[in-house]
Amino acid sequence: MSRTALSKTFFALFFGICIACLAQPTLARPVLQETPFWSDEVEKGDMPAIDERVPDLPLIVELEAKGRTLGIPGGTVRTMVSRSKDIRQMVVYGYARLVGYDHEYNLVPDLLAAVEKIDERKFIFRLRPGHKWSDGHPFTSADFEYWWVHVANNEELSPSGPSELMRVDGQMPEVTFPDEHTVIFEWQAPNPYFLRALAQARPPFIYRPANYLKQFHASFADPEKLAAAIEKKRVRSWAALHNKLDNMYKFDNPLLPTLQPWMSASDKKSSRHIFVRNPYYHRIDANGVQLPYIDVVEMNVVGSGLIAAKTNAGEVDLQARGLSFRDISVLKKGETDGGNYKTLLWANGAASQIAIYPNLNFADDVWRDVLRDVRVRRALSLAIDRRMINRALYFGLAKEGGMSVLSRSPFFDTANLSAWALYDPDMANALLDEAGLAERGPDGIRLLPDGRPMEVVIETAGERQEVENALQIITDTWRDVGVKLVMRPLDRDILRNRVNAGVTMAAVWFGWDNGLPQPYTSPDYLAPMHQEFFAWPKWGQFYQTHGEAGEAPDMDAAQVLMKHAKAWEHSQSDEERARIWQKMLKIHADQVFAIGLMAEAPQPVVVSNRLRNVPERATWSWDPGSHFGIYRVDEFYFAPEAAE
Repeated sequence: MSRTALSKTFFALFFGICIACLAQPTLARPVLQETPFWSDEVEKGDMPAIDERVPDLPLIVELEAKGRTLGIPGGTVRTMVSRSKDIRQMVVYGYARLVGYDHEYNLVPDLLAAVEKIDERKFIFRLRPGHKWSDGHPFTSADFEYWWVHVANNEELSPSGPSELMRVDGQMPEVTFPDEHTVIFEWQAPNPYFLRALAQARPPFIYRPANYLKQFHASFADPEKLAAAIEKKRVRSWAALHNKLDNMYKFDNPLLPTLQPWMSASDKKSSRHIFVRNPYYHRIDANGVQLPYIDVVEMNVVGSGLIAAKTNAGEVDLQARGLSFRDISVLKKGETDGGNYKTLLWANGAASQIAIYPNLNFADDVWRDVLRDVRVRRALSLAIDRRMINRALYFGLAKEGGMSVLSRSPFFDTANLSAWALYDPDMANALLDEAGLAERGPDGIRLLPDGRPMEVVIETAGERQEVENALQIITDTWRDVGVKLVMRPLDRDILRNRVNAGVTMAAVWFGWDNGLPQPYTSPDYLAPMHQEFFAWPKWGQFYQTHGEAGEAPDMDAAQVLMKHAKAWEHSQSDEERARIWQKMLKIHADQVFAIGLMAEAPQPVVVSNRLRNVPERATWSWDPGSHFGIYRVDEFYFAPEAAE
């Protein structure tokens, strides 16, 4: 019996006994067509033929069932980013995941052929027989074992041990590898985070290309060769070398094998990055054409202020990153002036377009006490004229309100949206007086308990003009209640480092990434479990490092949020999870941990007139969504007359 026949028999038996699983229909593999891009290499014998490159059980995409058209391979898609490190967007856009969201946010197997789930505490992964990394080596359970045994649990590579995702009530799972196509994770208690974390825009890569990385691991490598590699890369140890070369998210090592649709083919120091199709990619269409359809992605690094202008000049085929609402009029005009593109308006999935985060962990004792007073946070929110900002920046098209979930979420509540978010300078003044900040200086600015003027320094990433314009408007209305706003634009990385260090008084960012939560969505980002939430970086760091760094939450509301998040982890029904979500959202609305301004401003998405299968209506969302990711860029293609 052939390998393919054996695989089909195995999966037919598996699907027959599977009780609760995510699995694809067992469609017959169509006759495969050789990819023109690689045909020369195949003819020369430098690469196996398509039959040997595609898994025995590929993911067969039913495009017509999705309302899309079957495409043809070829062409180069051009796009832009504003920083060299943002080539990692290719991992986001490519969106090859063990399990991933479909366009309706259902979890479906992707790299995996199937997942069996038992009581949300035991997960049995079934890999695709014949699946290979981009360098042609098999992708098997050995790659999961390498990560679990030799990376996540190696003290030199991972001093803190496996990530928090792998701990349930402080306990690690039992991980076993029964055969080369099966991996089992089993906890004693449910881990409802696990599968959804694997579908994130930045997923935890719980597997590694073992065949490649072993040459840099002290347990496997030839000592002399390893020492030479350490010296060549100018790092201090084998662990530093391994970590430098092993970053599947950063996508900065072209030699690191990948399972994404495109693989890097450029020197990382270049401003022009080229990504070419992965010859061993696991998805095909119903005609037996291997995806992605697009052969090459060209990603150019340009200044953030130039992206809109270059887009208008027709220098991209697909662009949303770096474009904002304020660019729409220019882009639309470019269309009518003969630009070979169209500007789609997608919904924005972030909970808030702009949100101010008072830092409750700020290193200044006096300021920290002031910012922790809920009356102050409420007053700062009440002193913002959101309608003025909406009209000035969004032509009144955004939805005004504090930070809460979007109207399409089942947890949307207008009371949460409007809580402490209606412009009311009188109430703001009264609250600040009650908070002990009644005394003012000669310039009308209130004084802190130690006599300093109440100057709120808000730091921004300096990337979005709309943020600076909004803060300029807020400057005037805050001054009316005796608060001075000082804006400080910074580089994004510097901003994050300062917030995490506790030296930022307040910062501006988007609202929660996921403004459309469902009962199954983890509410961990509403609790002090992530330092990425700028209101409590130290508390989040404390949780993420298991108490080795940061600070334990010492505010009642934060502690209650933590208890609710833990209760959600152990809840057994969607009804119970929904109730927990509603309680946590109510606390956020009341406590104003983040001061949201407005939400749901349309996101411009520019698409070449030649490009097909790009949805007209969609949601631009980091997580869940991975921006273009869940819309499967590997299914986009150029119309035949435009293919190169």
